[in-house]
Amino acid sequence: MKKKVLFCATVDYHFTAFHMPYIKWFKDNGWEVHIAANGENNIHYVDKKFNLPIQRSPFNFKNIRALKDLKNIIDENNYEIIHCHTPMGGILARLAARKSRAKGTTKLIYTAHGFHFCKGAPILNWLLYYPIEKFMAPLSDCLITINKEDYELSNRSFNIKRIVHIHGVGIDTEDFKPIDELNKKVVRESFGYQPDDFLLFYAAEFNKNKNQQFLLNSLALMKDELLNVKLLLAGEGALLNECKQLANQLGISHMVEFLGFRKDIKEILPMCDVAVGSSLREGLPVNIMEAMSCGLPIIAVDNRGHRELVINNKNGWLVKSNDSTGFSSAIKDLAERKGLKERLGANSRKIIMRKYSIDKVILEKSEVYKSYMKEMEDTMWATL
Repeated sequence: MKKKVLFCATVDYHFTAFHMPYIKWFKDNGWEVHIAANGENNIHYVDKKFNLPIQRSPFNFKNIRALKDLKNIIDENNYEIIHCHTPMGGILARLAARKSRAKGTTKLIYTAHGFHFCKGAPILNWLLYYPIEKFMAPLSDCLITINKEDYELSNRSFNIKRIVHIHGVGIDTEDFKPIDELNKKVVRESFGYQPDDFLLFYAAEFNKNKNQQFLLNSLALMKDELLNVKLLLAGEGALLNECKQLANQLGISHMVEFLGFRKDIKEILPMCDVAVGSSLREGLPVNIMEAMSCGLPIIAVDNRGHRELVINNKNGWLVKSNDSTGFSSAIKDLAERKGLKERLGANSRKIIMRKYSIDKVILEKSEVYKSYMKEMEDTMWATL
């Protein structure tokens, strides 16, 4: 009989966006793969998919039904490994798997993709999410963190058997890679941009945390000095129209392109000059890592996730979340200092290749999986 692994998250597109290489890894090693999440997407390599009414809010009563369903799924399938993601996916899976873990037949791994409580986070986040994670910690066999701050906090604060720091979800450095100047010119023309346009890029949902207003205010400070700068903003969200109105009010609507939801980020990124990041809170931002893999320098707001990736004067700069002047000055430096953009961008690519490529992260994560596979085998043989 094939061994089974269950992946659980709030929504199913979390897996198609971030975890397909790891699902494939289990299939390649002869395991049966199940997924439990909200959504009806067909996911490659998955043997069985459970559509559960999991909601992001911990106060939504639909989560009670989701918990009952998930408990039944776990009790019926005898999973050797459960790997859960996202706050609510992690909470429900850990609660539902208590019986299986108590029997010693299941190992549960939880990946925290950036705790909602961190240095600089609102006090409400600490009051709500920190006690939940502290209570839930003993219900896991392993906690995976994706940045140093979360790793250190977990070691100080949580009672859990094992805590591991893994470098994110991994970036495909063949999909996201630099292009030469000739190809860059061709790609720019195909998107309607000029060779001498200085293109800034940011892909994120338009919400309070992603803080696109900061970028618009920073751009307004240089509108009379750098006439060829264009800010490309990909994404949708509740604050999209508000940001469009702000661009009009600041007199920079001609310098901002609102691209909407895009599936061609890997074509857009290499033609750009700089990747920017304005979010107030990040775990380990995939959008920044993809840009770095394409050889772009980074100018970003100083937060936990950006600090993990951006080294001042090596591959970009970090600025305070209220320092629009410092942000616009950094942009002007990159636009005006010959060779600086290329040097910082090359360093970005090296950082990704060294720590964050998909090959490196698969090795890190597979070591965690293999340790539990061996432990389960040893336990089985000891009972015979």
